[in-house]
Amino acid sequence: MEIKKLPKEKFPKSLLEIPQPPEDLWIIGELPEEKNLIYLCVVGSRKFTSYGRQACEKIIEGLKGYPIVIVSGFAMGIDSIAHKKSMQVGLKTMVFPGSGLSDEAIYPKTNARMMEEVVKNGGCLLSEFEPDFKATQWSFPMRNRLMAGISKAVLIIEAEEKSGTLITARLATEYNRDVLAVPGSIFSPNSKGTNKLLKQGATPVFSSEDVLEALGFETKKEKQATLFDDLSLEEEKVIKMLREPMPRDDLLRAVKMPAGEANSLLSVMEIKGLIKEELGEIKLI
Repeated sequence: MEIKKLPKEKFPKSLLEIPQPPEDLWIIGELPEEKNLIYLCVVGSRKFTSYGRQACEKIIEGLKGYPIVIVSGFAMGIDSIAHKKSMQVGLKTMVFPGSGLSDEAIYPKTNARMMEEVVKNGGCLLSEFEPDFKATQWSFPMRNRLMAGISKAVLIIEAEEKSGTLITARLATEYNRDVLAVPGSIFSPNSKGTNKLLKQGATPVFSSEDVLEALGFETKKEKQATLFDDLSLEEEKVIKMLREPMPRDDLLRAVKMPAGEANSLLSVMEIKGLIKEELGEIKLI
């Protein structure tokens, strides 16, 4: 695959604003050019658990349709899961390996096939190292600063107490980026790092909505609050009844209105986006 040297004027602006900006950037693929894109760095343990995989995939799945680019480091584990899932749901992904980008140098070799998928899906691979530079112990912390620097927030899925992932979190704090962390079991070594970050003030993430809120998007909860601001008395009555989904017939009886009026009310509420009917039950959106 073609490796190009990125002209300085095309460097992402956020990377030029960090304390140690890159001197050079090599790229495979093209930088995403859409306006108002937000970069989210997703990193975690190489020795991930099934809980970590599930959390990573579920959160990224919930970001589908938003102008978000997923940034990660190409490592085995949570990084690779984040790249793959983002492509599956139609999000672009940006890869920062700890090596150069040539076929001989790329690390890890087991992820080489993913390079083609990333580019095919409109993403890119970036490195400040010469194309033939082979990864070293110090090159990973170096690339971590670029991952943190380009992103609006860093999401830590799983991290042990002494983990390279925590370097990215520390750099994010230094660069005034938001640090988000998925809480984990107090008995899991893989959650000691994330739980420690939460103790230090990281934003806890329990769902995709938490991530979207941290990135400045209007979430479903906020939309719902806006929708419910201006309800008629009859609509308020229906909303209170729908704390749990109800079969249509049960709801019609419960509102104690003539059947024609009750059906009209429910139709209007559906048009307004307040409720919806699925499998014979009516529930809040």
